Amino acid sequence: MKRLLLGLFIVTVVSACATTTSPTGRRQVIGGVSQAELDQLGAQAFTEAKQKEKVSTDGKQNAYVQCVVNALVAQLPPQYRGVRWETAVFVDKEPNAFALPGGKVGVNTGIFTVAKNQDQLAAVIGHEIGHVIARHHEERITRQMGAQTGLAVLGALAGAAYGDTAASAVNQFGGMGAQAAFLLPGSRTQESEADVIGQRLMAQAGFNPAQAVDLWQNMMAGGGARNPQWMSTHPDPANRIQELRRDAPALEPVYQQARAGGQAPRCG
Repeated sequence: MKRLLLGLFIVTVVSACATTTSPTGRRQVIGGVSQAELDQLGAQAFTEAKQKEKVSTDGKQNAYVQCVVNALVAQLPPQYRGVRWETAVFVDKEPNAFALPGGKVGVNTGIFTVAKNQDQLAAVIGHEIGHVIARHHEERITRQMGAQTGLAVLGALAGAAYGDTAASAVNQFGGMGAQAAFLLPGSRTQESEADVIGQRLMAQAGFNPAQAVDLWQNMMAGGGARNPQWMSTHPDPANRIQELRRDAPALEPVYQQARAGGQAPRCG
């Protein structure tokens, strides 16, 4: 009976998911959460960030970030272009940025130490917006739900057969295995995909795509020790630079066409 109920539970969870294709043509499994729920989660996370972190009141910095965001958003598909994108600059030395479903972008002041011009800032923000339009948040939530469901099933079956100790062992070590062999590799795939989408987006918006290479060279110069690539949610910086440098020449005509068509941002 336990096995039957667990089987029905798996069928219910799986049937709620669906497959789609990302902007780069990659197959994705999504459907663990609705777009409305994603937008609500994004808005909630953004509100909490603004409550917990110090928000910059520097008008020049805020206008600079908003200008870059506006230029990038103008090139998005209609369902994202029609969203009112809200930005915030956080007073934090960590060179970081993020974008959330529902049109939220946060940038730390520390990013200005590595993003030396508007093109490099567009590379950062374009990458983060790339996560949103590629539905990476939805994909991550769906994957985590699947991993948790799988562990719950294995733990319950082990507990039924061998007792509570076996169930605890499956949940503990199974969780470590899922993190190392399933969730983290997916994150690296998403990060690489966001690089591709972001570099293409910045070229379409009239930002120089070759500057994405310079950005990551600056990031490497300012970074310290890091975990090996296979234990990280981000690609190795050297590999990242190599791929961005590889793709930049093919995007040069896109960039030049955008500039010729009037897409010439003057953000700072």
